[in-house]
Amino acid sequence: MAVPGSDPNRFTRSLFDGLGRRYDGLAELLSFGQNGRWRTEAVGRVLAAESVTTPAPVSRPDSSPLVLDVASGTAGIALELNASGGGGVIGIDLTEAMLRRGAENVRRAGAQDAVQLLVGRAEQLPFPDGSFDGLTFSYLLRYVADPAASLKELARVVRPGGRVASLEFGVPPSLFWRFWWWLYTRLVLPAAGMVTGGPEWYRVGRFLGPNISGHYRRYSVDWTVAAWEAAGLVDVGFKRMSLGGGLIMWGRRAGG
Repeated sequence: MAVPGSDPNRFTRSLFDGLGRRYDGLAELLSFGQNGRWRTEAVGRVLAAESVTTPAPVSRPDSSPLVLDVASGTAGIALELNASGGGGVIGIDLTEAMLRRGAENVRRAGAQDAVQLLVGRAEQLPFPDGSFDGLTFSYLLRYVADPAASLKELARVVRPGGRVASLEFGVPPSLFWRFWWWLYTRLVLPAAGMVTGGPEWYRVGRFLGPNISGHYRRYSVDWTVAAWEAAGLVDVGFKRMSLGGGLIMWGRRAGG
C-alpha cells in the first residue's frame, strides 16, 4: 500500500497528528522492541570517527559536528546523536504534534542548548548546500512522493565527506520469517495499537504492514542503494537487523 492521495505530506500529518504523546512507547511495540537497537546502530554509523574529523566540521565554533536529523519526530535520534558526541543537532519534521512531544523530551534531557527542532519538509530543506557534517533520517522514504529526489535533497545539505545514515522497517528476506512478519504486521499490530493507543494507533497499525510491503515492491533495497549513489553518496552499505525487520543504511557524501 503506497501513501494514498496526491499529497503525501498531508496524509503523513493526518496519520501522525494524534500520536505524539504515546509515540515513544508505542514505537517500541510496533517494532517488537527493536527500535532502540536500530536507532543506536544508525547513530553509530553517522558518527563514525572518520566522518567528524576529516575535514574539520564546518558549522560549529567549538569544532564539534553539526548533524541534521530529518523526520525527527519526538527527537529520539536527535537526543541520542547529541548524547553520543554528535555536538549540535537540528531536528526537522513535518508534524508539529510530534515535534511538540520532541521539545518536551529535549527539555527533560536538559539539551535545549544543543538540540533545535524545526517544522519542515524533507523534500525542500531550508538550508544551504553543505551545511551539515552528518545527517540521519528515519522512516522517511515511504512517506514521500519521489524517494530518489528526496535523497538528492538530503545529500545536498551534507558537506563533502560527511556521513548519512537511515533507519527503516524492512521485510525479512527469509520466507519463514517473512511469513511470521506478515502475520505480525497484519494481525498483531492493528490489535495491539487499538488496545494500547486507541483508534489513532489502530489506524497506524493497519496501515503499516501493507505500506512497508508495497514500498519494497516498488523500491527494493538494491534500488535504494543505487538511488543513494545517484544522489552523490559513496561507500553505501546496509545492514539488516532483527531477522530483517529493520534496515540500516549508510554512506558518505562524495568529495571528502
